[in-house]
Amino acid sequence: MRHNKFKIVFCVLFLFQIAFGQSTVEKVYSGKVIVSNQIVAGVIITNKKTGLQVRTNPDGFFSIAVHVKDTLVFEAVHLQKKQIIILDANLEKADAIIEMQLKNTVLKEVVVNGKKIDAYSLGIASKNTKKFTPAERKLQTAGDWKPIMLLGLLGGSMELDPLINKINGRTKRLKKLIVLERKELNIKWISEEFQDAFFINQLGIKQEYISGFKYYLVENDNFTKTLLTRDKDQIIFSMIPLAQEYKDKLKGN
Repeated sequence: MRHNKFKIVFCVLFLFQIAFGQSTVEKVYSGKVIVSNQIVAGVIITNKKTGLQVRTNPDGFFSIAVHVKDTLVFEAVHLQKKQIIILDANLEKADAIIEMQLKNTVLKEVVVNGKKIDAYSLGIASKNTKKFTPAERKLQTAGDWKPIMLLGLLGGSMELDPLINKINGRTKRLKKLIVLERKELNIKWISEEFQDAFFINQLGIKQEYISGFKYYLVENDNFTKTLLTRDKDQIIFSMIPLAQEYKDKLKGN
């Protein structure tokens, strides 16, 4: 009887040792982080149990040491935090695909005395009023000549300034200045809204290439349209593939 009890205790201890031994074997967990089928660089992956941290590389890949039942936390400033528990099944896959979501930033509306006060509510400006840059105001003053203005000759009311400016090339120079000015304003806004750390850690752009990347962004027509929305989530999402393109071009050089 005592011999049987000894056998049972021995078997339990043996099975416990096997189970415990499997959970303490360190293995490497590898994978790729994506957002809407786009790779994401600079995502921080933390092993909650060991405290070990790694980041996704410019191609979105990562590798981290884990044990079975460890919890990994995936996070970035523009993404919703994600946690996964490592199981044996996870370690059987060659490369895991970790799908993450962009954060939904909700801004609270500021209300003064129960009524929102701005230039539109006070009647100072119309909601359809276009904001002009200094170069655009100069073009408005100089006048942008169009062939249809020749019809003014019939009524003797044609303005001469637009035609003179067209002839001497001033209008063309002002239009070029407007394009350059718009790009500079866009770069200024990007610099104010996104610190260098964002480009380095989240997009994988090296410090010395950040300035060039900003110019690369404002040269892209689709990106500048997104930039007009001032929606940071959408802007960041548009930056991700352009960052990869930019890094690929740098490698090609």
